[in-house]
Amino acid sequence: MGYLHCCGALRKTRTFEIDDRYNKYKMCLLDILEQCPICQNYILQLTRVDFLNNISFIRKRNSKAIKFYLKLKPFIIHEFDKYKIPQGSKFFLYYNEFGSKKRCYSSLQSLKIGKFDNFENVIKANLINKIPNFSYNK
Repeated sequence: MGYLHCCGALRKTRTFEIDDRYNKYKMCLLDILEQCPICQNYILQLTRVDFLNNISFIRKRNSKAIKFYLKLKPFIIHEFDKYKIPQGSKFFLYYNEFGSKKRCYSSLQSLKIGKFDNFENVIKANLINKIPNFSYNK
């Protein structure tokens, strides 16, 4: 879903992708505003981006826009639907830090609970023997 500027505001439009028969453009989009709520105009805008990233616009209103749309209608590939932005997971894990209860929203694979930062140095210093029932097989 795109937006067109009309009557001092951005208006939501229906957006279509257009097939480029001659392969001159990277992207061709057609935005259609069927009726502006203020001026009641039918507005159509064709936006094209070429391979040098130059942008060109063709904008039509009312009867000229309808004729232009009928001309481009056979080349419409698909319409861009309304889509939702994916949200993160709602899972969290409670943990205690300095007497306050906090929530951890990280994935469980990234948590470092109970892991030593320098495990090899702990083994060399013979501190691992102080942990009861601990076995380490390298």
